[in-house]
Amino acid sequence: MQYSVTEAWQTAHAMTPQDRIVMGQMRATMEPNKGKLRGIAARAPYEAIMRQVAAPDDVTFRHDTIGGVAGWWCVPAGAQPGAVILHAHGGWFNWGSAESFRHFAGHIARSAQAQAFIPDYRLAPEHPFPAALDDVRAVYQGLLDGGARSIALTGDSAGGNLALVLLALITARSSANRVPVGAAVLSPVADLTMTGSSWESRASADPIFVRDQAEELVRSYLEGRDPEDPKASPLYGDLAGLPPVRIYAGDDEVLLDDSLRYAERAVAAGVDAKIDVWEGMAHGFVGSVGRLDAASEALGAIGAFLSRQFAAARSA
Repeated sequence: MQYSVTEAWQTAHAMTPQDRIVMGQMRATMEPNKGKLRGIAARAPYEAIMRQVAAPDDVTFRHDTIGGVAGWWCVPAGAQPGAVILHAHGGWFNWGSAESFRHFAGHIARSAQAQAFIPDYRLAPEHPFPAALDDVRAVYQGLLDGGARSIALTGDSAGGNLALVLLALITARSSANRVPVGAAVLSPVADLTMTGSSWESRASADPIFVRDQAEELVRSYLEGRDPEDPKASPLYGDLAGLPPVRIYAGDDEVLLDDSLRYAERAVAAGVDAKIDVWEGMAHGFVGSVGRLDAASEALGAIGAFLSRQFAAARSA
């Protein structure tokens, strides 16, 4: 199943023959467990999954605290001085950690040749909305206070949500020299009302998530708050004036429409926004770097975009 490209800001990537074989093997492993990661009991298996991401070459890692929030630095050899990526990790706001995502974010850092910091933002249900957002905001301010000259935002899944919300909040309230140079997000959870059509159209194709599983995790995060609050769902925010945004997604995921609709709204608001979608790819496919051609292509695209934005900031 492949979506149709109808606009200049959309790019579709065909599945390579090798990826077709690899994805078939991966689906055979994933589909028997579809929808089974639920509640805080899923934290340990989710951590185990993320620790399977291959370590990037020439990247070192160290623990630190920025803005009062603990996390991990990913520092590639030859990183550009003063250029920092703030990466918000995925996990449906209930799972994940900076430690388990350090290899994933390390690949992004290496591709962009910029150091990245992953915060251990607080998780639901113990710390519901807006605790996670408050933490990533504190880290952004801490990076500025620590001397970062230019900051890019990245995030995957729930972390993509946090990155896009943070981008809008900072752009609306900060002077131009304190605004992120841009955001690159992977399959962001952009709409917590879960009204995207791909919840139905990709229900069978998605080998990982089912609707009631996601609804439970969203309820845990929101704890009764309005899902259309722009601080909860970036799709409903004011997108005018945002820095450039790039979105990367798989065609076989229930969250596809979150990405497509956000990109469409951003473009309509005058934002330099584009989306790339890979045929046959499931949620989180970029974590399979070294196995999937699509993962390497996406990382290359992310790195090229972020490098351009950092270069533009240096010359401004």
